[in-house]
Amino acid sequence: MLRPLVPTGTELDQWNGKTFVSMVGFQFLKAKLLGIAIPFHSNFEEVNLRFYVRRKTNEGWRRGVVFIKELVPSRAIAWTARFFYNENYVALPMGHEVEHGDEGTIRRVTYKWNFKGRKSLLALSTEGSASVVQEGSNEEFITEHYWGYARQRDGGTVEYQVEHPRWMVWTARSSVFDCDVEDIYGKGLAPFLQKSPASAFLADGSAVTVFKGTRPSP
Repeated sequence: MLRPLVPTGTELDQWNGKTFVSMVGFQFLKAKLLGIAIPFHSNFEEVNLRFYVRRKTNEGWRRGVVFIKELVPSRAIAWTARFFYNENYVALPMGHEVEHGDEGTIRRVTYKWNFKGRKSLLALSTEGSASVVQEGSNEEFITEHYWGYARQRDGGTVEYQVEHPRWMVWTARSSVFDCDVEDIYGKGLAPFLQKSPASAFLADGSAVTVFKGTRPSP
């Protein structure tokens, strides 16, 4: 299912012999484009469907992500991302909720969007306290990809570096993904996205820098 979407010069990355796709919800806070804040568009939600690839270089493997579809609440944001990165952004009405427990601990996070009149959500309830991502874990595989790859209209590939510190994570007590998967993501991926997830967790997030994309050498 994913091979036709793999950008030229990369190959599917695996964890313990398995190929993963991820539904990821997060907030952009104080976002800037080329160092400049976009008026009225600095803080917003995004929910994306992604998978994982790697590219061999002289320095070793570069492990990265490829976005299948990215949902944002603004047409201006979607247009900007399509123009600069040729990413598959879609603008929909969106919102989010963060529920805190004792001492400010995050207990539940929910992302909501509306597609063709149907309300959808991606939600997770946490368990315990946040902890450092363990080496060799599924959480490390999901969070420790520091490159992005995007297929271009001419068949080429754009590669861009993503920089952030190692994150802390909470284990999920429960998680919910409720949407018309087939209508948004297609019939091919629907059977996989409608299954119970192999893992679910919440990361604390941080400042993130996305560098300008370039076309990698063959």
